Amino acid sequence: MAFDPTTMSLPELREWVAAHGGSVSAQALKKLARDSRRGVRQLYQSLKRRAEDERQRRLHLDALLNFERVLWRTGVRWIAGVDEVGVGPLAGPVVAAAVVFPPDTEIDGVDDSKRLDAPTRERLAIEIRERAEGVGIGHADVDEIDSVNIYQAALLAMRRAVEALPMVPQHVLVDARKVPGLQMPQNQFNKGDGINFSIAAASIVAKTHRDRLMVELDAAYPSYGFARHKGYCTAEHQEAIRRHGPCPVHRRSYIYLHELCGELSPAFYELQQRIAAALDDASLAEVTRDLAARRGELPEAERKKLEVALDRRWGLVAAR
Repeated sequence: MAFDPTTMSLPELREWVAAHGGSVSAQALKKLARDSRRGVRQLYQSLKRRAEDERQRRLHLDALLNFERVLWRTGVRWIAGVDEVGVGPLAGPVVAAAVVFPPDTEIDGVDDSKRLDAPTRERLAIEIRERAEGVGIGHADVDEIDSVNIYQAALLAMRRAVEALPMVPQHVLVDARKVPGLQMPQNQFNKGDGINFSIAAASIVAKTHRDRLMVELDAAYPSYGFARHKGYCTAEHQEAIRRHGPCPVHRRSYIYLHELCGELSPAFYELQQRIAAALDDASLAEVTRDLAARRGELPEAERKKLEVALDRRWGLVAAR
């Protein structure tokens, strides 16, 4: 029998909607739109919003899967999405994940891990691992980060993640860069974890894996709060470093770590305070002249850091 809302009471309509999973067809929605009863109008508006949300979700998922579907149609089966997390923190390893899905896989809710809350990431990471044909994890530890720099360490972690897969992928999709040392074709996507399904899935797996590692490091070094901030530069973390100094999993090649510990030159801290206190063009111009005149007193890393801070301060003053 065709759906006819005019023959049903509001409780019956709500029961009917619930029996259909909380959503209705476009045809049923049109019929509800013609009902003038206040309660039915409210139900219609709720269902309309839900339908629009579902449409947007479907469009987003289709957009994320666009490149994989192109490759799957050409017969490429093993497509690895690759992403890393942990470039920005002051402590802990950088972690990468590589994920290969069977053709035509869809997982509702997959997105850039930074857009998802922790419970959603954990739930999706479980489903990704269950439905993937292969998942590989790669690490670069703090000693490697300090030895080769964070950019190269991230590339190393991504290559290790691909090499940890149970199969050799035929094609690699990666966020923002090319992974060296791989023989298969690669495509790089700027902000790929937000526009590509496999890369987004890899970002979720990498993020949840690294978060668990940081919880383990919190147990080993309880003075720093790693379980809460995961090594990122929060106010809590900065204060812990000032109070206790760096621990073995802090990245000692990061100049900010030495700044927090008071290990930079006296000239650096003096000029840093003057930049922070400058409120107008005249005072900023004076600091700019002094910084140029005292270049010889400052190591290159300290000078560059002050120049960046000065440029930002000029921008803030100009915006007032």
